[in-house]
Amino acid sequence: MHPSRSPGRYQLGLIIATLVALVAAGLTVVSTAASAADALLSQGRPASASSTEGGGYGAGAAVDGNNGTRWASAFSDPQWLQVDLGASATISQVVLAWEGAYGKTFKIQTSTNNTTWTDIYSTTTGAGGTQTLNVTGSGRYVRMYGTARGTGYGYSLWEFKVYGTGGGGSTPMPSPTFTDEVTHHEFQANCSFTQNRPDDPIVYPGLPGASHMHTFVGNRTTNASSTAASLLAGTTSCTNPHDRSAYWFPSFYKGADLIQPIGDQVIYYKSGILEYWRVQNFPQGLRFVVGSPTATLEQFRDSPGTVEGFECGSISFSWDIPTNCPAGSQVNVRYQSPSCWNGVNLDSADHKSHMSYPVSGYCPASHPVPVPMLEFKIAFPASGDLSQARLASGRGYTWHYDFFNAWDNPAILQALVTHCINGGLQCNPRGYDQYKPHRGAALTPAFELP
Repeated sequence: MHPSRSPGRYQLGLIIATLVALVAAGLTVVSTAASAADALLSQGRPASASSTEGGGYGAGAAVDGNNGTRWASAFSDPQWLQVDLGASATISQVVLAWEGAYGKTFKIQTSTNNTTWTDIYSTTTGAGGTQTLNVTGSGRYVRMYGTARGTGYGYSLWEFKVYGTGGGGSTPMPSPTFTDEVTHHEFQANCSFTQNRPDDPIVYPGLPGASHMHTFVGNRTTNASSTAASLLAGTTSCTNPHDRSAYWFPSFYKGADLIQPIGDQVIYYKSGILEYWRVQNFPQGLRFVVGSPTATLEQFRDSPGTVEGFECGSISFSWDIPTNCPAGSQVNVRYQSPSCWNGVNLDSADHKSHMSYPVSGYCPASHPVPVPMLEFKIAFPASGDLSQARLASGRGYTWHYDFFNAWDNPAILQALVTHCINGGLQCNPRGYDQYKPHRGAALTPAFELP
């Protein structure tokens, strides 16, 4: 007779045997719950991906806390989605809420430098749905790296949540709730002509006459030697007296005649990202160039930002100056700037690399700070035969412009950003939306904080 087995000891034996078998089979064993002290580190953090299926399916949609938006990749392998936690963190749990297009074979990886990756989870039998993976690892960057799709589509995640301790995140910023419909998120900086000069204090600092002719609006003192300090000490042609920024663009010629804009020129400060409530103030002294004086028609037309190009009369979306415009009309040109800043540099060697356009509506991990998107809408009073019209830089598709931030009171600019851009309004220069008067204004009639 063999001694009888204790039921508890028998069950423990089965559990141990099962675990040994799973480990021998090469499967990763995870627990079922993370520590109660662990925080959601990924929500609202900069995210990037190997690809996107199209507009509206950007990487940021998987870390926005919204179960109705998603990241979707191209229909190929491999693909990845990663999130930058802002600083090193101890990772305890990753939750993947898959859409119908899921990953069958994928890894969860961490990295301290966004270059070298360490596996903290791996599977070849992913079945989709919502997967809660309790893991052990550390790093600033966390990614899902898929090598085999579960369907004929790509990889698609409603949410990619990373839990743990550390990181550089802050309290997640929820989307605002308004009682009125949000159709715009912008305010205007209306600034008139000040001068024409062959100067460019960003591209050719300290070298008067080194540039082609530029037309300046805004700060009245702008010249080749302008600095942030000199602009702040200057005066302005802008409606808001606190906007001492310098704005300039290539001059417009009709034959040999220099045509200068008349009256206020509209420079919009808008949201360039889908989550407009996250847009932040420009840092003092930030400067950049938008477009290129050497651009081809294709480069101008296919810019990552929205390009409305030239228009007059019934002509719109022209990639060059129209050859003829109705008598008495004017030539308008509109072009949008990048709206994601790297958070470090106020300028860069090419005056562009510290800025980036959003990708599918979200700032990339390399340029995580969303700032206002500028859209110059410049009107030149030129009509009739424009076959000899040109810019100082050449053909119409060489249109470009420069911006040198010099708002003399950052709190004034912040109030406009908060009330108008984050608040989903269509504001004038003092932050008043005439279509929603009940929302008030950001500034007093004297353009001061209330």
